[in-house]
Amino acid sequence: MPKGSYKVKTRSKKYKELLKQKEERLYGLEDAVDRLKEMAGKRKFDETVNIAIHLGLDVKKLQQPIRGSIVLPYGTGKSVKVLVFATGEEADKAKEAGADYIGGEELANKIKNGFLDFDSVVATPDMMKVVSPLGKILGPRGLMPNPKSGTVTKDIKGIITELKKGRIDFKMDKDGNLHIPVGKISFDKEKLIENIRAALKAVFLVRPPTAKGNYIRTLTLSLTMSPSFKIDTGKIFKDVETI
Repeated sequence: MPKGSYKVKTRSKKYKELLKQKEERLYGLEDAVDRLKEMAGKRKFDETVNIAIHLGLDVKKLQQPIRGSIVLPYGTGKSVKVLVFATGEEADKAKEAGADYIGGEELANKIKNGFLDFDSVVATPDMMKVVSPLGKILGPRGLMPNPKSGTVTKDIKGIITELKKGRIDFKMDKDGNLHIPVGKISFDKEKLIENIRAALKAVFLVRPPTAKGNYIRTLTLSLTMSPSFKIDTGKIFKDVETI
């Protein structure tokens, strides 16, 4: 590729067909979900419904990125595999809570050799000496256990239960955006809307005290492989802020 040039992302024929069905206007939340359900019939798999939020913050002045977590009322629709670093009594608790993989050094060695068939990693504090060397493998994948996210803990049962229910951790990117999956398009419309409202509530709960003006500047709703619908946020945010 010539120096200074870049590859232009091309859209599939199906995506372009879906784009033609979209009107350039603000959508109500229920209307947008209805439109996504109409579009879902064009794909052969159960697509994820995602919300994308652009925050009205001066990201350069923030001391740390906006981050938080949420257990959606109806889950994400995804089966979650949890790997736990624990021994003895804590390992027994992890097994009772439904952890998929439990161990210590032998599990760490397995990961070093390429094993990554899991979605979340939990560790008891005493096992971090085993987990720390895995930082270069787990860190870039967002899987490194962290006390701030509750994944380094003695409350093994509690965190595994949350993760199995589909707990979502979200974090603002460098441009002030949040991307949060809120369920599968096969969910009932009412369940999707409740999940979306719960996600928005979680975002409002981590609003910085110094934030002024429109905290959420734009909100869009989309499927894994669909155009996005820009949501008319006025009434939604008033409802969410009073929950």
